[in-house]
Amino acid sequence: MEFRLTDEQHMVRETAQAFLTDASGSEQVRQAMVQERSYDPEVWNRLCTDVCVQAITIPEQYGGLGLSYVDLAIVLEQMGRKLFCSPFLATVGMATNVLLLAGSEAQKQCWLPEIAEGTQTATLAWTGQKGMQPGAQWGVGGVSASWVATGDGYQLDGELRYVIDGDTADLLIVAARSPASVGSEGISLFAVPADTVGIERVWTPTMDQTRRQATVTLKGVRVAADQRLGAEGGAGAQLQQALSLAKITLAAEQLGVASEALDLAVAYTLEREQFGRAIASYQAVKHKAADMKLKVEVARSSVYYAACVASEVLAEDGDERIAAELDEAAAMAKGYCSDTVFFNAGNALQLFGGVGFTAEYDIQLYFKRAKASELYLGNGAVQREQIAAMLLDGESA
Repeated sequence: MEFRLTDEQHMVRETAQAFLTDASGSEQVRQAMVQERSYDPEVWNRLCTDVCVQAITIPEQYGGLGLSYVDLAIVLEQMGRKLFCSPFLATVGMATNVLLLAGSEAQKQCWLPEIAEGTQTATLAWTGQKGMQPGAQWGVGGVSASWVATGDGYQLDGELRYVIDGDTADLLIVAARSPASVGSEGISLFAVPADTVGIERVWTPTMDQTRRQATVTLKGVRVAADQRLGAEGGAGAQLQQALSLAKITLAAEQLGVASEALDLAVAYTLEREQFGRAIASYQAVKHKAADMKLKVEVARSSVYYAACVASEVLAEDGDERIAAELDEAAAMAKGYCSDTVFFNAGNALQLFGGVGFTAEYDIQLYFKRAKASELYLGNGAVQREQIAAMLLDGESA
């Protein structure tokens, strides 16, 4: 298959580049890192009104642009290049997908137009288990919050961890399970306004100051029956698809981080002189840059292949063959991009030498984002184990 961007997709990339160059330079990123929300609300409003990419995958009947997942990957790659501080990943790359996959027509009409307008941010909160095997908490098996039916709705209890922008999002898409259920069984999804009584949200500091995570605690939270997304106790498949789509969005962002780490390293080595010549002229440095470039190009292929599969899933909801292909493509993209982003950021830091670790240079910010994103949703080893399990299941079938 030959893949190349269309003229419209080139326009999407150029528009995103232009906006981010103006709104997410080094100084703006450093300012956003210390904001109360970890992003500048004014910049977010500009993104939503001037560029409208928060509506990129939302269908036109709900006020969105109705573009493909490839277009979303293009935007996220550029955001990764600039370490853009915003609730975009949580809102567009995670919560919106759950609404599209599991929401009823009435629920989509209720929530999606506000997201498309940029007046509401959202996030997905699903995992809460601690002490599990590495990576196990990132799948549907990591759901530990509970739901029980009441006379007029449901009661939610439990703790949800690693929630991106969980302390600032307006809407929480919460995954919970029925008591005594395990694995993908008994899982229900709920759209819960963040100001609902019984919800406590606490910011959890991490190494990556450009992206916030939070712990969300549910204490006797009452929700109405019409806030449940999908079938009662039968939303495990939709959650799995949403997590696979989230892997692709994060992989696209990692591609941007890895690409920019390479560019920063090359620019620095061309400028830095040792023994009377630029260190970029030394063969060892050239070889390292070539290795980094190779990894970026392979990562790009994996991301855009997975994005093509994701576009099919959102267009053909319910096709089990495409859903299985999505899980495999998402694990492949996230696994390779996780390895690539940490490899490139780590080597770029080495090429900068001692100054790379200092706060003065931006490469240390890329290194922190690289490590945090490598682990989130499972690192390369976790993704490869999942692919191996899928292949074994396929053979046994």
